Amino acid sequence: MKILVCISHVPDTTSKINFTDGDSKFDTNGVQFVINPNDEFGLTRAMWFKEKQSASVDVVSVGGAEVEPTLRKALAIGADAAIRVNTIATDGFTVAKQLAKVVREGGYDLIIAGRESLDYNGGMVPGMVAALTESNFVNNCNGIEVEGTNATVSREIDGGKEIVSTSFPLIIGGQKGIVEESDLRIPNMRGIMMARKKPLTIVDPVDTSAKTTSMSFEKPEAKGAVTLVSPDNIDELVNLLHNEAKVI
Repeated sequence: MKILVCISHVPDTTSKINFTDGDSKFDTNGVQFVINPNDEFGLTRAMWFKEKQSASVDVVSVGGAEVEPTLRKALAIGADAAIRVNTIATDGFTVAKQLAKVVREGGYDLIIAGRESLDYNGGMVPGMVAALTESNFVNNCNGIEVEGTNATVSREIDGGKEIVSTSFPLIIGGQKGIVEESDLRIPNMRGIMMARKKPLTIVDPVDTSAKTTSMSFEKPEAKGAVTLVSPDNIDELVNLLHNEAKVI
């Protein structure tokens, strides 16, 4: 089984976010970048397939040289090889077009992507790649088992869980549950040293044009002050909920 894990290079959630050029561009100065959490869950599951079913695992990311440390971390976790598509990830469609080319040329059986990235939360790339490559697709995946060329996938739906039986080539939009947070792997010294010797291939992008443009960004408004109400003063609580919060 040949697996490709799509890796997004995203800001750490503890980073302080700012914008430049009239709030039209994200300011990367002083920001720590990490593997997108949904992608890291998928990568860990891919490592399980590598160890239990002798699968080969490649990782891919779209971006400039700045994404290479994130790819190297994925190699240190255990991926066999990395691919960087040398273009700026301007929007979801552009990223999907680049990834679709890698998928077609690589002949992958299973493509694991996060259901969404932590930076823009678009949630559109895995489905677009599936459409462009005419692959089967399951989103919101929180469990997968493989037997031969068939896969049994569980995914979240409103009010419960759905079990899907499908075949390769398959693209999934993974999330927490496909492995638990406690199962995530931290690169050890041996993995870091081996990652330096593993191939990181830089490929040229396909010609495409962005379908969307970000006009401006703004931060959420600061949270308002908290009003404390005595548990004995029910009338005041009802008054605040009705007249200020306007929820009743």
